[in-house]
Formats: sequence, C-alpha cells, structure tokens
Amino acid sequence: MLMRNDRNALTLKCPACSRATLHRFLYIKNGCDIFQCRDCGLGRTEASSFDPLAYYDDGYFSGRQSDGYADYRGAEPVLRREFARTVEFIQHRKPQGCLLEIGCAYGFFLDEARRAGFEVSGIEPAESAAAHAGDLGLNVVCGMLNEATLEPLGTLDVIVLLDVIEHLPDPQEALALLADHLRPDGIIVLTTGDFGSLAARSTGAHWRLMTPPQHLWFFNRASIASLAHSVGFRVESSDYPWKFVPFSLIAFQVGRMLGRKFAASPTGNQFAIPVNLFDAMRVVLSKAPPCPDTSPR
Repeated sequence: MLMRNDRNALTLKCPACSRATLHRFLYIKNGCDIFQCRDCGLGRTEASSFDPLAYYDDGYFSGRQSDGYADYRGAEPVLRREFARTVEFIQHRKPQGCLLEIGCAYGFFLDEARRAGFEVSGIEPAESAAAHAGDLGLNVVCGMLNEATLEPLGTLDVIVLLDVIEHLPDPQEALALLADHLRPDGIIVLTTGDFGSLAARSTGAHWRLMTPPQHLWFFNRASIASLAHSVGFRVESSDYPWKFVPFSLIAFQVGRMLGRKFAASPTGNQFAIPVNLFDAMRVVLSKAPPCPDTSPR
C-alpha cells in the first residue's frame, strides 16, 4: 500500500531496508514514476501493470523491444568471449560444482561454464531463448524464478544473475529463495547498474540504465549490501569490470537515448569494444556466518 506524505514523497516498503521508508520522487521516465529510498538510496520503478512474461519474448533479444538487445544471437561470439571471462572470475572462487544461471537467455554463458567443468542449469522466461539453450543440450527450465522452477535443480554451489536482479519484481524474496537452495559455502555472483555512480548521478533520467519498466530497481553499493544482509548474505567483493560489448548493442542503446533506431548489422555484431563507465558493478555474495550464541548457560 502506498502512503503519500507530500507532493514529492511516498512511504513504501523498501526491500533493502526491510521496512517502510520515505521515498522521494525523482522523475518520470517512459511513463513510469521513479522513486528513491531516502535511507539506503535504492531506486525503484512504480509500474504495477508491467507483465514480465509478456515483455521478455523473442523480440526482446532481436531489437523489437526498445530496451532490449539489438541482436543477441548474432552477437554470440562476442558474448561468449565476455562470458568466458566471467566464468574465469568465478573459478577463482569456485573451481567447479553445480552452477545455476537465472535469466540465462540463449544459454551462451551456461555453455561456457559447462566447458570449464561446471554442472550447469538455468531458468529463463523467454520460450524461444530457453528452447535454444535446450538445443545446446543444456538443462534449462522455462519460467520465472520461484520454488517450482528451483526445486528440481537441487542444491547449488554457484548462482549467477548477470544484469537480472534489477528486473525481478521482489529482489528480497528472490535472494531469500536462492539462499534456501545454495550450499553453506556457495556464492552468488551478480551484476547490476550502480545508481550511486557518477554516470548515474550526472545523467539522471537519461542514464543509460534508466530503462523502466524493464528495470524495476536501481541499486547502489549500500542498498545491494543492505538487501544481501536482510536475507543472511554478506558482500564478499564488489568491483567495476571492463566489458567487451558488441558495437551493434552500443549503437542500439545510443539510438534509444537519441530517440532513433539503428538496426544491427553482421559487422556490428562481430566487432567488440572494451567499455567501462564505472556504473555497472559485479558483486559476490556468500552466506553470513551464524551469530555466536551469547546466551547464559
């Protein structure tokens, strides 16, 4: 329930703070109101009518959705190169084990992880993408993240969410659910935009990752740490990695910000540019150790 305090503020339940907090109104983007928690800085999109199952279809990966990908499948070689670097990053912490990717798209990351020796599985809402992953021989469940899709996958060593947590309707509920399926020494590796970065603060509503209703949440370092703590995780590490990005995707995103549409080309799909605006963070979470029993004996 929303409680309006004044013209530019609402009291909303903040998933990072785990309580109702005052949120200030920032601006309207794509017809959606954008608010920010005054306590932890978590940004949010008010889009109650948004239907993720209808939004994340084949068009999301092929340039028909303005906030999606220019040509995901066409950029496969570049994406695999980047995903292989992420797998290498994970292996420094977990050399092997059972790995689950939430929002695994066409399965390119999972295939790279499988080649590195992980036992892999995935969850993906887009039917065509999940089917393609299945054609690669990958164990991918088509659907949303919930107990029904998680339960058959067993207990996990690594859970990966690459630019996914900002899409989830309830990130606190999602992390709590994932915690139940993660081994005590397991890790979660996630990437998401940094709403507290210089790029985000200086560009405001024009920030490249301010794309509601696709992006429902806008985390900063404090809010992602608070969210993790609320469900029994701690932040093991966080950094701002360079990424090799297909030129076609860069052109697609620039065109979106300029109100124009640039079609993907085979050349643009194959050509990668190293990019780092230091506004996208990679975070590793692990389960926090239980509090020591200090009760009298």
